[in-house]
Amino acid sequence: MMKVDTTIRERLSSQVALIDQISNYIISAGGKRIRPRLVLLFAQALGFEGPERYELAAIVEFIHTATLLHDDVVDESSLRRGRQTANAMFGNAASVLVGDFLYSRAFQMMVSVNRMRVLEVLADATNVIAEGEVLQLMNIHDADLAVDDYLRVIRFKTAKLFEASARLGAVLAEVDLDVEECCADYGRSLGTAFQLVDDLLDYEGDPHALGKNVGDDLREGKPTLPLLIAMERGTHAERELIRHAIEHGEIQGLAHIVDVVRRTGALDATRAVAQREADQACDCLRVLPASSSRDALLEFCVRSVHRSF
Repeated sequence: MMKVDTTIRERLSSQVALIDQISNYIISAGGKRIRPRLVLLFAQALGFEGPERYELAAIVEFIHTATLLHDDVVDESSLRRGRQTANAMFGNAASVLVGDFLYSRAFQMMVSVNRMRVLEVLADATNVIAEGEVLQLMNIHDADLAVDDYLRVIRFKTAKLFEASARLGAVLAEVDLDVEECCADYGRSLGTAFQLVDDLLDYEGDPHALGKNVGDDLREGKPTLPLLIAMERGTHAERELIRHAIEHGEIQGLAHIVDVVRRTGALDATRAVAQREADQACDCLRVLPASSSRDALLEFCVRSVHRSF
């Protein structure tokens, strides 16, 4: 990861000062860096040790960072990773344009790797992620959203880049297609579990640990699984309270809604769904030989579900 961080710093360089300033601001905020770690771990687990893995790890982090910049503008977010968002600091226009820069820089780096399959995987991933963003926008304030449609957004918007990151390690190692697909399935399931837990932490977590405002999803009118389950299990009055909050993006009754979500067992039910996804991810690792890298990937499955931030 130190080599990946060095690659990130080198590739962020621009002659435009504002691009350097905003890019470094959001990259330096840290984060879990799970996606680049997946590239490295799958490559290592499958016996690939070439320098291309650092470039691809940096690429997926750039793509992820670009989506964060755009997400925060769309969601009008003010806090991420315990700091002001880039749009709060520098304005929406600058954030969107620097997000575009990161996307285009990522594609420049893909070309330098000179592997058509890499381009194919990442071009597909960025397109699906964009579709997921639009799907989520269409679902905003929809209190009647079906659980399958909610999960579809997660698969597109979040899990797709996890899937691509895991697949890239296999692509570098030039393994058989069935092994590559197992790696991709791991990433998809892990990414789904990760997002499900993120959604439940919006009603369970400590804002200081989370690095964002608790209740942000509700303020943005996002009908996430904890709310959908609470509406299904709650009383008529509780269902109408949550419905009104989703449809109007109101958080005045947040404390009451959190109580309903917890009392109905919606958080435990959401975590159980995440656990099933994590278990599926673990099963996918059977195709990998025993190694410390595989052990680390198994640990990701545990940590994705049992975390507080």
